[in-house]
Amino acid sequence: MQIKARIKFEYQTEKQAKIALKSLHPDNTRSIKSHIMGNKLIYDINGDSLNTFLATVDDLLFCEMIVEKVLEFEK
Repeated sequence: MQIKARIKFEYQTEKQAKIALKSLHPDNTRSIKSHIMGNKLIYDINGDSLNTFLATVDDLLFCEMIVEKVLEFEK
């Protein structure tokens, strides 16, 4: 079974999206591709195992929540 998802994070500025991309980059693996489109950070995620896929999405969302808290100091 192939599982796919696209997750979009929207920030106030393109600069914030770039900061988020750099912050989350170490989490990129071959199952995750990311790019910026304006002020949006877009992730395409795929996997073969539902458990692994859900764990990857959970990790990404948790790490992004931390990035949001850090970006509050950037304002």
